[in-house]
This record gives sequence, C-alpha cells and structure tokens, in this order.
Amino acid sequence: MKKLSLLIPLFLFVLAFTARMLPGARTIDDSYITFRYAQNIIAGQGFVYNPGESVLGTTTPLYTLLMAALGMVSGGTQAPFPELAMMLNAIADGLTAILLYLIGKHFKQDLAGIGAALAWSFAPHSVTFAIGGLETSIFVLLLISISYFYLERRITIAAFLSSLALLTRPDSVLLVGLIALDHLVRIIRKQEKLRWIDILALGLLPLLWYSFATIQFGSPIPHSVQAKMGAYRLPPEAGFIRLLQHYTTPFMADKWFGTVFTVGLGLFLYPFFYLIGTRLMTKINPRSLVIMIYPWLYLAVFAIANPLIFRWYLTPPLPFLFLSILVGVQAFFSSLLQQPTFHLPKIIQTGLLILLIIFLPFASLLSNWTMHPDHGLERPAPGMAWYQLELLYQKAAQIVEPFLTPETTLAAGDVGVLGYFTQARILDTVGLNSPVALQYYPLDEKYYVTNYAVAPDLILDQKPELVVLMEVYGRLGLFKDPRFVEQYDLLALIPTDIYGSEGMLIFIRKE
Repeated sequence: MKKLSLLIPLFLFVLAFTARMLPGARTIDDSYITFRYAQNIIAGQGFVYNPGESVLGTTTPLYTLLMAALGMVSGGTQAPFPELAMMLNAIADGLTAILLYLIGKHFKQDLAGIGAALAWSFAPHSVTFAIGGLETSIFVLLLISISYFYLERRITIAAFLSSLALLTRPDSVLLVGLIALDHLVRIIRKQEKLRWIDILALGLLPLLWYSFATIQFGSPIPHSVQAKMGAYRLPPEAGFIRLLQHYTTPFMADKWFGTVFTVGLGLFLYPFFYLIGTRLMTKINPRSLVIMIYPWLYLAVFAIANPLIFRWYLTPPLPFLFLSILVGVQAFFSSLLQQPTFHLPKIIQTGLLILLIIFLPFASLLSNWTMHPDHGLERPAPGMAWYQLELLYQKAAQIVEPFLTPETTLAAGDVGVLGYFTQARILDTVGLNSPVALQYYPLDEKYYVTNYAVAPDLILDQKPELVVLMEVYGRLGLFKDPRFVEQYDLLALIPTDIYGSEGMLIFIRKE
C-alpha cells in the first residue's frame, strides 16, 4: 500500500509531463513578449522591451526572471526560449497534478483527487498554454500549492508561495487575499498566532519588486494593464457570458452533447456537485471554504471588470472546479450506491465511481485533442492549441528582415513574434509596450471591426519604417486614410482570413 501511495503521484506527474512534451512547443504571441524581456535582461539592457525604454509591458515579472535565469544557462540571448518554457511548464503542471491528488487524499476522497489530477493533465486549457509558453502553469502551481499548504496549516510556506504568486500575476491577490483574510480572522479569534516570519514571507519580495518597479517604471502597475483598458472595446456583458460558458463546461463535454444542452445542464449540475464537494471539504477542514470561494470570486471580479477574456484567463479556476465537482460526485454517488435500494457488489460500486469520477471527465477532455493538427507540428495536440497566426507572423518577420537596420521602427498590433524574431524597435499599436500609443486611445468606435483597431494618427505621427497588420485592424481607419496611402507602399500580402481579414499586410515607408 505504501508503494502504491508513491507510485500514484509519480504516475500522475509522468502523465502530465508527457502530455505537454508530446505536442511540442506551439508558442503563443504573448509568450514571445516575455522572452524578449528575458533576452534584454541577459544582454544587460535591463528589464525592457525596447532597449532604452523603461516600460513594464508584462504582468508576470517572476516568470520573466525565471526565463532569463534559464536562458543564462542555456545559450544566453540565443537560448531556445519556447522549448525552455514548455519544459518548465510541463514540470509545473506535473507537480500541480500531484498536489491535486494529495488534496483529494487530504479529504479522504482519493478517487476525486486522481480524477482532478488526470483532468488537469489533459485539459486543453491547461496543456495549450503550457506548450504555448505562458506563465499559466507556474501561476496555477503556485495557487494550488498555497491552497495545499494552507490546508495543512503550514502558514509560512503558504505565505512565501503567496509572495511568489503576487509576482507572477496580479490577479493572484484574489486567492491570496481570501486566505489572508481567513487567517486574520483566526488570529483575532485567538485560533492562530500572528508571527513576524509569516508577514516577512508574504511581504518582503513584493515590497522589493514594487519598490523597484516604481523607481524604474514610475508605477508598480504594469503599463499593459492601462493599455488594455483603453484599447479594447467590448459589450458590458461580454466577460460574464464568456466566463459563464466556461464554468458550465469545465470538462468540455459540449463536443459530445452540443453547446446548448451542455451549458444548460451545466448551469445546474456542476454548481450542485460543487456545493456538495465544498460542504464535505469544509466539514473536514473549515479552511477549505475560502479556497473553494476563489473560483466564484474570480468569476465576479472578471465579469465586473469586463476585460477582453483571452483564453488563458479561463485556466486558473479550473483545477479548483475539477476538484470540488469531483469530490461532490464521489460523495453523492457513494452515498447513493450505499442505499438499500441498490444491491450492488462492492466491486461494481467502485467500478461505477471510477467511471463517473475518473474515466468520463478524462475521456471528455481527451476527445478535444486532435491526432493531426491542420497546421504547425504534426503531433497530437489539443484542438485549441492554435498558433497559425504566430506562424504567419514568423513569415512576416522573414520578409521584413532585409529591410531592418538598428534604427528601424516596426509597428504592429501583435508584437510578440515580430519583436522576438526581428529584434527591431517595436511600436506597439495597442500600447502594451509603447506608452506613446496611449494618447491615441480610446479610439472612435467607427474604426472598429474587431479589437486591435489601429489609430491612424499614431502611425502618421510616429512614422515607423515598417507596418505589419492584419487587414481587419486597419480596414475602417488606417488603410482608408489618404495620408497613409500617400506615405506607405504595400511591400507584401500574406494570404489569410484569420479574424475575417483579407490577408496580413506589410507596408514600408516611402523614402
């Protein structure tokens, strides 16, 4: 039995690790922004995107520093950052799978722990952004680690991990804040002691970073956060609807039963099991209540803030949803099958529980993988691991390469791939890495076909030598402006209909 207790975590780790290494790196545009920051750190340029410009255009300083550290021992500025990120994330997700199993075991719900770990190992929202090079895997590992150690009453470790989470993504404050509040209430009630080592573990690293960021960048708040608030245009209910769809299909069973049926059923079924699971866990360990509140606080905050919901924003609540729902399923059906109405042998009862808790969620998530992706690497991968746009931008980088000099400025709406592969000075038309763009937003709604619409005056005032844009970004504004037509020639058109575009357009400024 002791050997089995060691083999299960090892099996879960290997499975999660393999599920990320198998598809290979399918790097997302935003990840290349982090990689370029890491390259500039290694090159001695400082924590900058464009050398000489102190702009905090990333919301994940810890992950950026991790990438820089890995790069230093793996080839410097020429290190294979996409592969390094994939490897790091695969390890992180393997550890998360182990922790989910251990949390299930903590509540004497081993099957639910295994089911949650397997679901996390193959969930497209987990694998896609691990192989996509984002910080999501590290962030989720920290959230689950904080939860585990808080449940185990190892406060100092939980506090230190919380400090790391705060430096990985700012929205970690949602879970960290809930746990800190719960701990504070316990201190007031004399159930816990206030210890300086816990305060130091939580506050020292964030204090050092925020002090540095304020001095270096003028504000501890990432510039990209301000830019997103001004550049994107969304209906007020967009964030809530997107999150609600996600929360009602955590195991992505809509591929089997259709979106309408699955979402409708999920509105009632998953909250029902979640409440059962939360009730059981809270009864065993009252500390779990604030942890299980986290996904719903996350939904409320993001629905109210209503940012443009990128797919990786949907990932952090998932392991919490997996665990509590499956604990609820195990508790409900274990109780039901033990009723006198059911005269089933113990082995059949166990088999039914394994089917419901482990096999069906795993099979549903796995069905959202594809054996033969229609672009990129010819390896099995989640269907949502889509990076065709990034591949097109790599072609664009090759086209503009002969025209680049150290003084060249390249303007683009999606800047990650172009910045990483060209090393040109980048004018970010959304403004995530270019503060000069903020003064041109908010933009008149008449220019929008989709988000990322470009302000014509930004290009005409800043006069970049090269402009690379999806046609849809400039359809109603920049490309209709006679001043732009007069000053720029079309250098190349890369055929694509992504986002409803009529190609990716590359313009060069006339001499």
